[in-house]
Amino acid sequence: MTTPHTPTEMMTIAAARALRNEDICFVGIGAPSAACNLARLTHAPDLTLIYESGTIATKPNVLPLSIGDGELCDTALCTVSVPEMFRFWLQGGRISVGFLGGAQIDRFANLNTTVVGDYLKPKVRLPGGGGAPEIATNCGEIFIIMAMGQRAFVDRLPFITSMGHGPNGRERRDLGLTSKGPTKLITDLCVFEPDAETKEMIVVSLHPGATREKIVENCGWTPRFAASVIETPTPTVGEIETLRAMHARTKAAHTGA
Repeated sequence: MTTPHTPTEMMTIAAARALRNEDICFVGIGAPSAACNLARLTHAPDLTLIYESGTIATKPNVLPLSIGDGELCDTALCTVSVPEMFRFWLQGGRISVGFLGGAQIDRFANLNTTVVGDYLKPKVRLPGGGGAPEIATNCGEIFIIMAMGQRAFVDRLPFITSMGHGPNGRERRDLGLTSKGPTKLITDLCVFEPDAETKEMIVVSLHPGATREKIVENCGWTPRFAASVIETPTPTVGEIETLRAMHARTKAAHTGA
């Protein structure tokens, strides 16, 4: 049995499914946080969530507004200092998955969260990298969640904040980085994975109702499709209800309802 869902819900559910019960996951705020907590509340109850503020094995009842949200510390197994989090946990290779989003992305899964336009005279000044550059290079692999659109999926980034596979798909290897880098890019229309040779992100799965034409229309480069593209399984009633209940709790908590 299925229930109607929105493209954003499909994206969040597809992203949640990518996580495994045994993963230790460094979580970004926003869409990554929603996906990771949905996974914890459904198929991956033992998933360990770590946020940049130093909260380890946190189990928030509502989605945090920021890494400093008290909900994270209140529900964590323990909280360590930010330097310890980055030096011992992240740079020590103890985190299997980093879950990120961004303002812009290119075909090699490099992310921009710094500026749109010229760096010295930008059209838009974005929040910056935070811990994302370190997460992108030190986690075992990276999952990225972003809605598709010409402004977000661009042929060439004005600024690379967090390295994916590098401007030409080779730089990660050339720099001697041993982690896998981005292995999944989950969008509201499809799922991308890197080509084994070129590291360009290619479409491997279409969400129900999405078409190749729609993906091409919303991508700033000409996207490639895998030889065999599957259809993403439709969300279950349980997944939809759990996601909506989580968002309802969050809205009530943040509005004082």
